[in-house]
Amino acid sequence: MAIRDIRKEGDEILRKKAKKVEVIDDRVLTLLKDMAETMYKANGVGLAAPQVGILKRIVVIDIGEGLIELINPEIVSQEGEQTGTEGCLSIPGIYGEVKRPARVVVEALNGKGQKIRVTGEGLLAVALCHEIDHLDGILFRDKVIRYVDPEEKE
Repeated sequence: MAIRDIRKEGDEILRKKAKKVEVIDDRVLTLLKDMAETMYKANGVGLAAPQVGILKRIVVIDIGEGLIELINPEIVSQEGEQTGTEGCLSIPGIYGEVKRPARVVVEALNGKGQKIRVTGEGLLAVALCHEIDHLDGILFRDKVIRYVDPEEKE
C-alpha cells in the first residue's frame, strides 16, 4: 500500500469524467487500498480516484462506520434535501454550504466484483454525492450556496 498525492483544484484531471472500470484486477485492488490509506492519512471521509490522478470510477468512503469501497457507483434514487458545510481534500481550507439529497441509494460493485447497494442518509448521503460528483468532474465548489469561514464550520 502507498500514500498517493492528492490532486489540488486547478489540476485538469479533476474536471474530467472518469471511465467505467471494466475489469477488477490487482491494479484496481491496489488502487482501492492506496486510496483508503491516502484518505485516512489526510483525515478525509471520502476520496475519488480522479483525486489521486486516476480517471476510473472508483470511490472510498468512511464516515466513521467502516470503509466503503465502490466501483462504478451510480445513484439510483434520492429523496429529501439537506444543507450542510462541506470541504474537500482537493480544495484545502475552503468550506461552503451545499444542498444535497437527505437520502440516496447507490448501486456499485465491491472489490470482489459483487453488486452492492448502499443507502446513505445524513453525512453518508453527502459523502456519496460528493465523491460521485468527482467522477463526473464536478467539485463541491460548483454547488456552494455560500462560503463558510473555517472557524464557523460544523
